[in-house]
Amino acid sequence: MFKALQNSLLSLIYPQQCRLCNRQVIGLDGGVACAICWSATHIFDGTEVLCDRCGAFLGTAAVPTGVHCRSCREHHYDKAAAIGVYEHALAAVTLELKRVPFIPSHLRNALGSRFLSCGFNSADLIIPVPLSRQRQHERGFNQADIIAECISRFTGTAIDRSSLTRKRHTQSHRIAMDQRARELTVEKAFEVTRPNLIKGKSILLVDDIFTSGATASSCAHVLKKSGAASVNVFTLARAVMH
Repeated sequence: MFKALQNSLLSLIYPQQCRLCNRQVIGLDGGVACAICWSATHIFDGTEVLCDRCGAFLGTAAVPTGVHCRSCREHHYDKAAAIGVYEHALAAVTLELKRVPFIPSHLRNALGSRFLSCGFNSADLIIPVPLSRQRQHERGFNQADIIAECISRFTGTAIDRSSLTRKRHTQSHRIAMDQRARELTVEKAFEVTRPNLIKGKSILLVDDIFTSGATASSCAHVLKKSGAASVNVFTLARAVMH
């Protein structure tokens, strides 16, 4: 009864048609995507080939030894993982999270399963990748903070929203941008304001989408300069770079 009422109320916010195929979305579990589009989305389950460091999706047939894509060899984080490929339902729900601060239960469940399998539950602090003041004001919230809250409830790990800041506004990354262009947009964009709270800590850096890794690497760089013992990265989605 309560769930049916909740579905009716939130249908005022969420569309009744799938954002991808216009089929009917029944209930709130899948967010803005229908069950068929979710079934077409590649959610990582351990059967695929991923880069051991940055989590790049390299193929569907798992291999017994570690694989490295080499594109991440100069990145500053230790390891990155995501729930699945930035496509279909996962792309639609991730984009919707920039508009409405809500993670549907289907994605929350996938987040919990994936997080358990990637070995990041020993972090001392969770740090959401910060927005600039301008973008935070425009949006009204930070979508990375919503993801961090979900992980914090799941693990009990504290969130630090203040030690890492974005000191200048940068343009949004676009899929068509090359690696160097992405690196230049975030170069010297972040700073640590409370290094005494970072020193010696194992940090879990959280964001919505991992594309080239430029943002994650830039954040990890300043965190490690401030004494962080390790920086791992967890995102909802992993873009496939061509």
